[in-house]
Amino acid sequence: MNNRVLVVEDDKNLGKVLTDYLSSKNFLVELAEDGERGLELFINNSYDIVILDIMMPKKDGFSLAKDIRKINKDIPLIFLTAKSQRDSIVKAFNIGADDYLTKPFSIEELLLRMDAVLKRSVKVENKDLDEEFILGSYTFLHNQNILKTNSGNKFKLTTKENELLKLFCENINSKVDRSLALMKIWGDDSYYNARSMDVYIAKLRKYLSQDKKIELKTIHGFGFKLLILE
Repeated sequence: MNNRVLVVEDDKNLGKVLTDYLSSKNFLVELAEDGERGLELFINNSYDIVILDIMMPKKDGFSLAKDIRKINKDIPLIFLTAKSQRDSIVKAFNIGADDYLTKPFSIEELLLRMDAVLKRSVKVENKDLDEEFILGSYTFLHNQNILKTNSGNKFKLTTKENELLKLFCENINSKVDRSLALMKIWGDDSYYNARSMDVYIAKLRKYLSQDKKIELKTIHGFGFKLLILE
């Protein structure tokens, strides 16, 4: 079944580009050009994911997201923001954003982020099952905070290590934005939280060092990538 997408974007040109591109990738897309129309469509239709701008006429993206969350607390929300709206990113995550992109952005990156968010939403629907990730010679049991090797070594992860590794596992071989990781796990992308995250990253690298086909790589100027080599 094709995923249904609601795009709420007041820039007509960007809205058309998003609609045409996502339609070409077999998504079923509906476009609203203001927040009130977006809410009307959401109330009267069923969607799998919502992509919404922040600055819009009639109803801004924050107000729309709050209304959507009252109706459906689990549907994935991806915000589109201007680079100058760093405070807006914090507010978006507090409302319940699953991800964000700053304009201008690569439409291919949007597709990758949508795929990752949709996969996470499927896991949420099956949250009664233990989340298990296979990483080369490791098995990561997220619900138990455990990373273990095929040879029997076992690491008990802290909460932050556990959530970071989960985020990387959900984006294997794909880049993870540093700010996104900070916002999702720490709730703030301050300098001190960034330094704290670097400590946890170093610890995860140490845990994963027994398998030479696994690399937790720093992407300078962007973030990180968990590479699993064939």
